[in-house]
Amino acid sequence: MSLKDEIHEQPAVLSRLLAKQTDTVFKIAAELREQKIHSVLLAARGTSDNAGVYAKYLWGAFNQLPVAMAAPSLYSCYKRLPAFKDTLVVAISQSGESPDIVGVVEEGRKQNVPTLAITNEVDSPLGRAAHAAIDICAGEEKAVAATKTYTAQLMVIAMLSAALAEDEERWKDLERVSGIVSQTLALDETIRQRAERYRFMDHCVVLGRGFNYATAFEWALKLKELAYVIAEPYSSADFQHGPVAMIERDFPVLAIAPDGDVFDDTLELLTRLKKEQRAELLVVSDRDEALALANTPLKIPSGLPEWLTPIAAIAAAQLFCYHITRAKGLDTESPRGLRKVTLTR
Repeated sequence: MSLKDEIHEQPAVLSRLLAKQTDTVFKIAAELREQKIHSVLLAARGTSDNAGVYAKYLWGAFNQLPVAMAAPSLYSCYKRLPAFKDTLVVAISQSGESPDIVGVVEEGRKQNVPTLAITNEVDSPLGRAAHAAIDICAGEEKAVAATKTYTAQLMVIAMLSAALAEDEERWKDLERVSGIVSQTLALDETIRQRAERYRFMDHCVVLGRGFNYATAFEWALKLKELAYVIAEPYSSADFQHGPVAMIERDFPVLAIAPDGDVFDDTLELLTRLKKEQRAELLVVSDRDEALALANTPLKIPSGLPEWLTPIAAIAAAQLFCYHITRAKGLDTESPRGLRKVTLTR
């Protein structure tokens, strides 16, 4: 199975995940409510770390849980360990094998706090170390660049949020995700054609904010992994605190700008970049106002609330990364210097 196959497999993965893991997620959510968790410590690396950024926004916004990103080197290299209290330790990992991530969960158990693994391999060192594990049900992912496991991780994070809040309306929103992602992937040929414009791109910035801050980081990571583009991700708010100064005429700016609470601020920035600095804008959005500013508009389907748009937006970005890699004549299946499982200690 190729990278492109795995990108297109995502609607089926998301549907399967809902069908198979709903009971598990509700059971874990009920147990966590009884334990009166006040905060979350989250451990991950790479693509899974970007999923953790999504959790930081989502669980903070809807579950009033402050989320801190763990520093795994404190556990594996420095052996100087923070104290946990009223904390849920969550580890996100495709393989469940990285020793430094497992070490954070093991320390959580030693300190007698609840631990949860979100992984594609529940029978892994991570899955066995945690008190509970949620299988993301992505099936084997052969491509080095993670795609379906990332969106499945986002889906589990969203499912757990809705279950913790006991919010039936948000659960109905979750049931629409697979269909919207399928509609997004139907843009494959359009995205292929528009990616050709960027075949000589060797640097860019990627902007996202709020729930889609994670999308900016994941899109930039895929551009680095696959197309060897120096892609720097920023919050569209942070970007204005200095980095905006490097934008000049035709500098590529890739932006995720769906409808939602941060849309107006993002639109204002994109307008400035277009009209004052003459940037080369590629915009992923479901709003015509943002798409009208773009040199290259990628319109994703409407129909999802903002908190779920990262799942559809990254599907469009994955296709863009696949096609720009092909346009550059590079190998999408074997990025240089990378392995499917990276073991850091």
